Amino acid sequence: MDKEEYKELVKRRERRSPSPKNCLRAFWTGGLICVIGQLLTELFLTLGMSEKSASTTTTVALIFAAALLTGIGIFDRIARYAGAGTLVPVTGFANSVVSPAIDTKSEGLILGVGAKIFTVAGPVLLYATLSGAVYGVIYYIVSLFL
Repeated sequence: MDKEEYKELVKRRERRSPSPKNCLRAFWTGGLICVIGQLLTELFLTLGMSEKSASTTTTVALIFAAALLTGIGIFDRIARYAGAGTLVPVTGFANSVVSPAIDTKSEGLILGVGAKIFTVAGPVLLYATLSGAVYGVIYYIVSLFL
């Protein structure tokens, strides 16, 4: 069997992805997470917090909830259903930190959890920090001339 025959065989046998269904699931699940976040923010505002404090507390609450749900195995089931809908909000970041820690806990706290906890989230943190620093330098230089 040559390359062309193989490509044709693969094309005939591959399962079509239900893209519209997956997009709809991701959209409504990600939207629901954001609605929960907005409701939490409104609750914290009602309790007398400033807008900044309410937003920060909401972020912390969503991160905690996602980490807890990841730890007890529920977040993975939600992610299997919703796909990218769980990745877009801050909950996806929490899951990307907790999952490697859970997967490597049998290797110990230092060489397992400590070494692998930021495997997925590490590059995000690195490049977010780097781009923030670059933006800060550019902003500082531009502000000197304005």
